[in-house]
Amino acid sequence: MANRETTQGLEQVDAVVVGTGFSGIYQLHKLREQGFSAIAFETGEDVGGTWYWNCYPGARCDSESHYYQYTFSDDLLRNWQWSERFPAGSEVQRYLSFVTDRLGLRPHIRFSRRVTSATYDASDDHWLVETDGGDRVRAQFCIMATGFASKPQVPDIPGLEDFAGEWHHTARWPHEGVDFQDRRVGVMGTGATGVQVIQQAAPRASHLTVFQRTPIMAMPMQQRPMDDATWQSYIDDMDNIRASMRRTFGGFTFDFDERLATEVSAEEREALYEELWQAGGLRFWVNNFMDLLMDERANATAYDFLRRKVHARVKDPDMAEALCPKTPPHPFGTKRPSLEQGYFEVFNRDNVTLVDTRRTPIERVTERGIVAGGVEHPLDVLAFATGFDAVTGGLAKIDIRGRDGVGLAERWADGPRSYLGMQAVDFPNLFWLYGPQSPSGFANGPSAIEPQVEWLTDCLVHMRREGLRRIEPTERAQEDWVSMCDQAVAETLFPKANSWYMGANIPGKPRQILLYPLGMGDYYQRCSQVAANGYEGFALA
Repeated sequence: MANRETTQGLEQVDAVVVGTGFSGIYQLHKLREQGFSAIAFETGEDVGGTWYWNCYPGARCDSESHYYQYTFSDDLLRNWQWSERFPAGSEVQRYLSFVTDRLGLRPHIRFSRRVTSATYDASDDHWLVETDGGDRVRAQFCIMATGFASKPQVPDIPGLEDFAGEWHHTARWPHEGVDFQDRRVGVMGTGATGVQVIQQAAPRASHLTVFQRTPIMAMPMQQRPMDDATWQSYIDDMDNIRASMRRTFGGFTFDFDERLATEVSAEEREALYEELWQAGGLRFWVNNFMDLLMDERANATAYDFLRRKVHARVKDPDMAEALCPKTPPHPFGTKRPSLEQGYFEVFNRDNVTLVDTRRTPIERVTERGIVAGGVEHPLDVLAFATGFDAVTGGLAKIDIRGRDGVGLAERWADGPRSYLGMQAVDFPNLFWLYGPQSPSGFANGPSAIEPQVEWLTDCLVHMRREGLRRIEPTERAQEDWVSMCDQAVAETLFPKANSWYMGANIPGKPRQILLYPLGMGDYYQRCSQVAANGYEGFALA
């Protein structure tokens, strides 16, 4: 079905996809594969989504490479090999560019276009999508593939406009790079991104100042090159790997240990902790004892193990205590743990200063640097690794208007409400992928994205076959989904942390679990059952 013009002079397609990260690329491919006319809009100059924008020093994926890829195509699997166990951001971006070209999608993507608005027309069940490049497209379906980490959060610090040096947020890092060599560098934030930048800046900067608000509970990456034999073993076993990715909590081949930390012996508990620590990656988080994220006593044993590991690597006891205090700032794992490669050794260096902003709060930015606790820290470069308005921010920055002109951002002023983490009442034919109340941030990205895209495409094929024009959730289905998410997370330790999982990193944002907390396997089963029951919980017309 070719693109065509309407009598109003608007370009018309069956579907518009917004964003070309993992979800947008696959969704565009599946739509065109099934004969739908579809185009995608991308703000960047190339595909990649997060991996196009996150070009800061040290950017790297925390999922192992054989998980962090598409599994739907044998051709893609056999014509790409990753160079490392955990791929660098630049390699992920090259991979997505390779996929786009291999699938012939580039002619159907419009780059350097920011979607500014999407407005539903109830008279004929279509969306009008407009961009800052002047595009005006009429589409039956509007699919938001904006991701969960696309709206950077820069803290409101007095005096930032006076800073004479250069400053950048890691999510909008200059593609030409920033030179740290022999310069005074400040990094604000010690989450996953902060850890990666700090590791890169420390050996290059004349002095590095790290502004830490919350100590990071980082785990060892255990990075290594990808050899041919190991990669071939993954390819040969991909059918089993793919099946496991849709069955486990985190979308990996490993899952929680069914034993309870509080019921095994101290020796047995220590043995598993050491095994997972040495295995590296996210295993210490989502391959650990079943009760770790639900029982404070169990959680404390894991934190104590982590603390001993950190303190053994940091020479100064006071520094070690600041990096990993006796009393944890939150239960382990209730903020997404980061993976590190020598992060804690950075603080053994003479050219590194740690500023604990809870003890010595940041007061202002000056022309020369940052004042914290009455002390000015001179800087030439300031990197904000302060995260995102996560999960909902990418959707909220687009003016999305549903039935009767209701705005999505307004409707979600008290928190997101959805069904299956893909649709909301009063926004017919609008879908989002890898976003609010789906497994997204709790799961390996492609593991969560592929089933969603396939479910959504099958749904649209079903509507076309049955001559249906409109789909949206029922009020009851939506409220049941939201209640299930809230009740499930209430039985865990996650509400005890001020995390982006709970929307707590953004001033004024409602405190609510933003993700589906029961895991990828459970989510996949529920979505499959909904489809098998004739799209139960949706109103189709």
